[in-house]
Amino acid sequence: MKSLSVSRIAGFLSLALALSFTTQGQTAKQPIDYVNPYIGNISHLLVPTYPTVHLPNSMLRVYPERENFTGNTIRGLPLMITSHRGSSAFSLSPYQGQVSGMKSAIDYGYDNEIIKPYFYQVDLDDYNIKVQYAPSHQSGIYQIRFDANSSAPYLIFDTQDGGLTVSGNTISGYQLLDNNTKVFIYAETDLKPVSAGEVKGQTISTANQIVQGKNVYLALKYAVKTPLIKVRYGVSFISAEQAKANLEREIKTYDLKAVAEQGRHVWNNTLSKIAVQGSDENAKTIFYTSLYRTYERMICISEDGRYFSAYDGKVHKDDGIPFYTDDWVWDTYRAVHPLRIIIEPKKESDMINSYLRMASQLPNHWMPTFPEVTGDSRRMNSNHGVATVIDAYNKGLRTFNLEEAYQYCKAGITEKTLAPWSGKKAGVLDQFYKDKGYFPALATGEKETVPEVHSWEKRQPVAVTLGTVYDEWCLGNIAKQLGKTDDAKYFLNRSLNYREVFNPATKFFHPKDAQGKFVEPFDYRYSSGIGAREAYDENNGYVYRWDVQHNIGDLVKMIGGKQAFVDGLENMFSTPLGKGRPDFYHQFGDHTGNVGQFSMGNEPAMHIPYLYVYAGQPWRTQKRVRNLLKEWFRNDLMGIPGDEDGGGLTSFVVFSQIGFYPVTPGLPMYVIGSPTFQNATIKLGNGKTFSVACQNYSPNNKYIQSAKLNGKSWNKSWFTHQELMAGGTLELTMGEHPNKSWASSDDALPPSFKMPEGI
Repeated sequence: MKSLSVSRIAGFLSLALALSFTTQGQTAKQPIDYVNPYIGNISHLLVPTYPTVHLPNSMLRVYPERENFTGNTIRGLPLMITSHRGSSAFSLSPYQGQVSGMKSAIDYGYDNEIIKPYFYQVDLDDYNIKVQYAPSHQSGIYQIRFDANSSAPYLIFDTQDGGLTVSGNTISGYQLLDNNTKVFIYAETDLKPVSAGEVKGQTISTANQIVQGKNVYLALKYAVKTPLIKVRYGVSFISAEQAKANLEREIKTYDLKAVAEQGRHVWNNTLSKIAVQGSDENAKTIFYTSLYRTYERMICISEDGRYFSAYDGKVHKDDGIPFYTDDWVWDTYRAVHPLRIIIEPKKESDMINSYLRMASQLPNHWMPTFPEVTGDSRRMNSNHGVATVIDAYNKGLRTFNLEEAYQYCKAGITEKTLAPWSGKKAGVLDQFYKDKGYFPALATGEKETVPEVHSWEKRQPVAVTLGTVYDEWCLGNIAKQLGKTDDAKYFLNRSLNYREVFNPATKFFHPKDAQGKFVEPFDYRYSSGIGAREAYDENNGYVYRWDVQHNIGDLVKMIGGKQAFVDGLENMFSTPLGKGRPDFYHQFGDHTGNVGQFSMGNEPAMHIPYLYVYAGQPWRTQKRVRNLLKEWFRNDLMGIPGDEDGGGLTSFVVFSQIGFYPVTPGLPMYVIGSPTFQNATIKLGNGKTFSVACQNYSPNNKYIQSAKLNGKSWNKSWFTHQELMAGGTLELTMGEHPNKSWASSDDALPPSFKMPEGI
């Protein structure tokens, strides 16, 4: 009877805690209550989203260790992931049973899972164990309730590659990561175990309280009929002692509910930087979940004013500027960084300063391209860190050294090879690019002999050319700001070299060999190998046809004028896959979220729906953006069409639902789309607010009939960052059918290449 009573009480407490975190009153639903971490947990093809439990941009992140939402088991309880989409470092496995049944991490059947950004709950039903969890920035706390039967409860701590030590009720240790990087842990339990040590067959050897190696683990045994064990722990990239200090700074007691409530408060304050109103509750869930996703990276790894840098293997003082890492900038320069400039300018400045620190610590002082906890992995193509620098500077951020940034960016673009997924120095292909203005493709039948080229990733010649000329445009604009007239002229002129790979006969960007001949025969859907890497990257020629972010006005002319440009866009959206889906997606695993040949599931396509505006038909952008949101971003388990990449895709949703988008990072302006809310108010980083307000609002009214900016008639399809940050209201009168004349004239078009004089 006692066991039953405890079980019932535990159930009531668990339910009450969960409800306190999930309902919070029917009349005052707050932004955090809309977040659904399960959106996208079943992938269309490749990597799903993970229901990440963490605080905004914090070092500590966890999620259940399973394949995806449909995974039948979870492997242990996570203590920390060290890379976005990575597996956990360390794990904790509660257990009841024979010692001989133990292993480093136990696979659990599970049920009744609840996940919020600040709280996790699950039943490990095979063992009748109930778990609750809450995170802080560099520490976390578990509450584990056991079935109070005659079996003793155990806690198993493991490390995949490292060492652990148990002493009384504390466990400390480390795990080796790549590039001579370590992550450390210090944990305490509220109860002292009756015994602890290494598992030897059917016993726990108390003589062995230190273990070293791969997949080693320690077990802590507690008294029979112990109903509840609480575990709090800190993590660190510096030392176990620092992990302990992080824990003691953040979680001083074993009050899990207090930690969760504090986490809820932090998240609600963060998400409240953008307040939305309207009758579509699903739209709010999609919006705030998307905004939550943009805070998963970069992560702050400063610990009491110090940080470990894998870029030189040393611990540094941060001098009051927090150090951030873990950023896949090929994805995030497009909209995540621009969003932070608006609502988190201090964080964005700190992140750019972190990039500069990384570059200063690297041997060649090249700007990173894929900075992670373990260093710069040099993935994907191009060097888009330069875009984050000029975008921030041109939008008013001045808390980083632009001259220093210029030198690192210039070195990364001119001294490192442009070959994708390579950190080698520039070679013959780079010299060719410098001399001829384009990255050469292999001729038909030509074998690869250049050592810088990755055997799987190939040359990606069109993607490299288009990405690099954009980077050179960014670099030229930095040089211009610094008064480096010759450099500015050189790089801005080079940024026009997208013309070198434009085929005037087909009006597509087309791979060209070293002899200057377009590779033939060539099909813009299929002729580029797995992942299109023999010409493009992850997307085919239909998507890369529009990859001239810095000079779209020129692209309109090259394709044949405004109507031909619109016809080309419509043709992309109308051209079928042309193969059965198994065959198409075998070749293009990243080219998902299709509307014809368009791919909503991959970042290089995100600006494309906004391009109709540059041809004087903003009504088509309004239609296309709203339809894409409806089709591909939904409040369900498959509600994200591709690899989300820690805000890479969902930042498109945040901007698009508000009603505007940063088509060209580096130009301080935004293109107007079609807002989904009656009102969206942004708390700007300068203390002011900017609202997008819809008159004649209805979730189905997607078309702008007329507009006003701060009470004045507005007949342009764009506005400046300066106008945004001045605060005020963009008022849009909406309707069910398009007003095709609004913002359609030549003087209404967004700028390309440079801002108009006087702005």
